[in-house]
Amino acid sequence: MSSKTIAKFSAFVISILTTTICFSGCGAVTSNSQRPAANDVFMPPKVIGKISNPDVTEASGLAASKCQPDVFWTQNDSGDENFIYAINSAGDNLGTFRVLNAVNDDWEDIAEFKDASGKCYVYLGDTGNNSDDGGAAAIYRVAEPVISGSTRGTTTKNAVPTEPAQALKFSYPEKVRDAETLMVHPSTGDIYVLSKNKTEPSDVYKLSPAFGTNTVQKAVRIAEVRVPSIPIGLLTGGDISPDARRVVVCDYVDGFELTLPAGDNNFDDIWRQQPVRVDLGKRDTGEAVAYGSDGSTIYATTEGKKAPIIEVRRK
Repeated sequence: MSSKTIAKFSAFVISILTTTICFSGCGAVTSNSQRPAANDVFMPPKVIGKISNPDVTEASGLAASKCQPDVFWTQNDSGDENFIYAINSAGDNLGTFRVLNAVNDDWEDIAEFKDASGKCYVYLGDTGNNSDDGGAAAIYRVAEPVISGSTRGTTTKNAVPTEPAQALKFSYPEKVRDAETLMVHPSTGDIYVLSKNKTEPSDVYKLSPAFGTNTVQKAVRIAEVRVPSIPIGLLTGGDISPDARRVVVCDYVDGFELTLPAGDNNFDDIWRQQPVRVDLGKRDTGEAVAYGSDGSTIYATTEGKKAPIIEVRRK
């Protein structure tokens, strides 16, 4: 476990103790040891594979390709360079890629977007800020690499270069945030960044997809998300379903799904909905969750070598 992971886990434990002590004098709350029942529309979680690439040791994000079947993208949490990794649902190594024109300061999440012309892109959220230092955050967009026989089995020693990435730099409207959740709306391309808060609900920020400029965009805070867990806003990953009717987020332990009400076509109303717990199985340090390309399956993994690929199917 890296020093950064240890620091994050320590902060997580401290925040639980602090929050529990606070709430013990303020009334009963739901703790991680007394979690609410999981959403019964899903089957029990099932391990369907293990990540075989030895360079993937702290998978901090997960995104399903919208252009290539059974292809998922991930990236390491800390101490890595500008690499992204392709795997399939069995965890097989489909390729290691070096993202050109991008700097990995603290890549915390990964997302996928397919534009109107049918071209797919991988998005990388350079949004981690455990030390609460200043400066603008960044999101990188790179054309999705094509998986082939020559990419399979590659590692950081012989990584395949991508096309040059484009950057979107942004700042927050108030204080600097630590954020580990990046989402891209499948139709509009709007970008959502959710903060990781130790004692408060997660803040939802919205950005327009203005890549390749020198302007630092000001993110707009549009909502907050309070999950039925302690802490209530320690979110570490998330994704939007392909039909944009559902959102899944996770903390270190569980997943939570929000659903847009029937007949409501304003996506941003989804943040006002009550999150429902989704059992993602055993995850030691869970930071990666994504919908499959079918929109009916949720996939998750955790940090560590040979981490499991967990599948949760909708009934």
